[in-house]
Amino acid sequence: MITRLLEALFTWISGVISAMGYPGVALLMAIESCCIPLPSEMIMPFAGWLVATGRFTLWGIALAGAIGCVAGSIPAYYAGMYGGRALVQRYGKYFLMNAEHLDWAEKFFLRRGEITVLVARLLPVVRTFIAFPAGVARMPMGKFIVYTFAGSFPWCLGLAWVGMKLGEHIDELKPWFHRFDAVLVAIGLLAVAWFVRKQLKARRALS
Repeated sequence: MITRLLEALFTWISGVISAMGYPGVALLMAIESCCIPLPSEMIMPFAGWLVATGRFTLWGIALAGAIGCVAGSIPAYYAGMYGGRALVQRYGKYFLMNAEHLDWAEKFFLRRGEITVLVARLLPVVRTFIAFPAGVARMPMGKFIVYTFAGSFPWCLGLAWVGMKLGEHIDELKPWFHRFDAVLVAIGLLAVAWFVRKQLKARRALS
């Protein structure tokens, strides 16, 4: 079931990017940064594959992805600022987010300070939710935007580069994969299925 959902998700992601181009990359990464677990591990590698076809440039899609991360993080930041922990407790389950995420982020803020935003943007899963606790901590907006962009750009660039390299060698990889999307589904499966499974187990333990 999870594999089928990921395949459908990849089909939708590829359709958005194919139809909208750079704005599509930015839009999808904005959704991911709005505390919605839309895997960048699917978004950016597919965009990178289109670099290999000559449609995009590597630096262009990395920039579009990072801009999208900043744009999507701002609503999540204000949700944390004005909604706080009560918002997570009431609505977090709809986004696979719970108080555990907030506890972790708040403790990290206390130990590491505002650099948390930059570091977390380089980490799978955590990067999706870090804007919310930044808002709870009332991190200065200017610094939040700079750190979000600085952490998001290398993440987007790295994933896009992987997709580009796979696209450049797709003929050599065909004996191993019937379709290129199998590679991306596998990547998404590792990043997303583990997270979803963990959250469902935690929810059952609390019920």
